[in-house]
Amino acid sequence: MSAILSFDGLTGGYGKMQVLHDLTGDFAAGSVTSVLGANGVGKSTLMRMLAGQLTPAAGTIRYEGSPVEHLPAHARVNAGIAMVPEGRMIFPVMTVEENLLIGATVPHARKEKTRTLAEMYELFPRLAERRSQLGGTLSGGEQQMLAIGRALMARPRLVLLDEPTLGLAPVIAKQIFALVGQLQARGLTVVMAEQDVSRSLDVADRAMVLVNGALVMNDTAAAVGANAELRRAIVG
Repeated sequence: MSAILSFDGLTGGYGKMQVLHDLTGDFAAGSVTSVLGANGVGKSTLMRMLAGQLTPAAGTIRYEGSPVEHLPAHARVNAGIAMVPEGRMIFPVMTVEENLLIGATVPHARKEKTRTLAEMYELFPRLAERRSQLGGTLSGGEQQMLAIGRALMARPRLVLLDEPTLGLAPVIAKQIFALVGQLQARGLTVVMAEQDVSRSLDVADRAMVLVNGALVMNDTAAAVGANAELRRAIVG
C-alpha cells in the first residue's frame, strides 16, 4: 500500500522545550497504526503536529504527496485529515446533533452533511437516541463517540485518535477498539496514540514506539508485540 501521509526529520515541541527528535515514518493508506509509549514521550505532540495544531521546528510532513507542515489545522481538515483530541473537547452546552454538524464545516463536507449525519447515527445508535441531549450530559463513553462522530462528519481520509480510551470503563474501551476496525473497513486510515498496548496492537497493522521523543521501533504490530524489551519501555 502507498503512504497517505509521511514525515521526515520531524523535530520540535513547545517553545524552547523540544519534545520530538528527528522522527521519520509513514502511514499506509487504509491501514491502522498504533503510536505507543509511556506518558510524556511525545505521542500527543506527534499527533498535534500531524493535525496542524503545532508547527515543527524542523522536518517535513507530506500528505498524499504534498507538503503540509506549514498548513494550519483547518486547511488539513479540508484536505482530509481529522483529529479526535485527547479529552474529547466536545461543546457541553450544545446538543449532540449540533456538535456533530460543527464537524461538517469544510466545503466538501457541507455538501454531504445530511447524508453523513445519517451515517453517524447508523454507526452510533446511542447518539441517535440522544440527538437532542446536551453534550455535557452524556457519559464519558458517549462523549468519546460524539467526538469521533464529529471528526467523521468532515469526511476525512485520515483519522488521528489521541488517547481514545483514556478514562473509559473497560467495556466502553472495548467498543472503541472495535470501532477502529469498522473505520478501517470503511476505507479510512487510522492513526491511534494509546496507552492500552495489548488492545491497540490487536487492532493495528503496524506500530510506532516512542521513547523520550525518539522513534525506536516502527514495524508490524506483531513484531512490536513480540519485543519484550520494548513492551517494558512502552509501559514505562
